[in-house]
Amino acid sequence: MSLPLFPLPNTVLFPGQVLPLYVFEPRYRELLARVQASGEPFGVVRMQSRMEGGTTLLDRIGRVGTLAHLLEAETHEDGTSSILVVGGERFRVREFDPTHAYLSAEVDLWPLDPDPLGTPAEEATARRLLSDLLRLHPTEAEQLRTHAPETPLLLASYAAALLPLDAAEREEALRAPTLLDRLDVLRAGVPLEARELN
Repeated sequence: MSLPLFPLPNTVLFPGQVLPLYVFEPRYRELLARVQASGEPFGVVRMQSRMEGGTTLLDRIGRVGTLAHLLEAETHEDGTSSILVVGGERFRVREFDPTHAYLSAEVDLWPLDPDPLGTPAEEATARRLLSDLLRLHPTEAEQLRTHAPETPLLLASYAAALLPLDAAEREEALRAPTLLDRLDVLRAGVPLEARELN
């Protein structure tokens, strides 16, 4: 499928996460106009810093991303916009398309593989991850528990936003082949003092 891309420095969007964006560059205003006219999503991909990535822009653009569905858009008098998106399905970039002013690509949706250990293992690991989060943020524990999603997939996305991970670690979690693998990558990012050690 052909997808307009919005590369963001050191940002990884996960399924179910809500992300506010400020659209000011003319090429991304054009992207937003296309999305508003079509009702279709665009893709959010991580853009690496020059120090960690290649020499060209395309070398620094992540090859895995998440569909971003537009929830709200407010256009300002100067033509810029404040938008709110929610993450959808994960995708892989097959090849970049240079025919638009904004970055675009041919992508393949990339659903998580079923885990051989099944749902009980995912649920148990998600519960441990939530316990880790509550220990990591003890003063906000009640609020975090109240807002924590119940499904392991959305809890993984919730944790990815709250853990002290760098963008490369978040991208590694997004790339994980199964949900259990994603939960394990996220648990590995919990500081040792907050980790449940059983």
